[in-house]
Amino acid sequence: MNHLQLYNNTCQECSRLITKRYSTSFSLGIRMFDKRFRSPICAIYGFVRFADEIVDTFHTYDKKNLLDRFRADTYQAIDEKISLNPVLNAFQEVVHLYSIDQELIDAFLYSMELDLYHDKYEDSLYKTYIYGSAEVVGLMCLKVFCEGNDEEYLKLRDDARSLGAAFQKINFLRDMKSDYDERGRTYFPGVDYTKFDNQIKKDIEEDIYQDFKNAYRGILGLPKGCRLGVYVAYKYYLNLFKKIQKAEAERVQEERIRVNNGKKMYILFKSMVRASFNIL
Repeated sequence: MNHLQLYNNTCQECSRLITKRYSTSFSLGIRMFDKRFRSPICAIYGFVRFADEIVDTFHTYDKKNLLDRFRADTYQAIDEKISLNPVLNAFQEVVHLYSIDQELIDAFLYSMELDLYHDKYEDSLYKTYIYGSAEVVGLMCLKVFCEGNDEEYLKLRDDARSLGAAFQKINFLRDMKSDYDERGRTYFPGVDYTKFDNQIKKDIEEDIYQDFKNAYRGILGLPKGCRLGVYVAYKYYLNLFKKIQKAEAERVQEERIRVNNGKKMYILFKSMVRASFNIL
């Protein structure tokens, strides 16, 4: 192994560590992928996670300056095919290897920027935000899974967007209290946080249910090397969605509803059994 490969491998390990630290759900799902998919997906996760941290966490810093620098460093890393930022170096490798479209990266970073200036998202802006913050992440991952098969990518593209949208909308419900209390944000169009009730919650859930329905269809069409891992993540979020559905609107506003680790392991085991019988 030469020194450049050692550096690249070390950067990939950094992204795997970030994924493990920040999300047990996605980490377990990624472990179900064929080995060739694990590092690229972690690299994508590390990139989007750090950008999200800038706008959601670093409250005592100049967020706009940090995000502008992160954006400039991202484009420079892609242009030069190297970066001294391990996260960006791992990400640029994936961008080049799997021909990830510049438009997807632009849309993602634009959505991160929106969080610096907006605390309410009406219909058109909401759709733009969902696309950039979540749907394009699904499309980046799909680029990896399809490994250059453009016909397969186009066939699965809409369903991959639906899966990303479902995950993000559930995050909005799960994190409603912290988004409002800590950041003053309400993401759902036309929803007044102070008047959030069971009917409004039900309307949002019906929209999410349709996203899940479309996403499941796409999962069944994924290549075998990644299908189980995506299915596991889908089942984690579907279980969380069902817990939120059973909860009263007031509880959703006051509590971050979770799926405990024991339940996650049960979902993982059950999914593996179903996959072994080819009955996802």
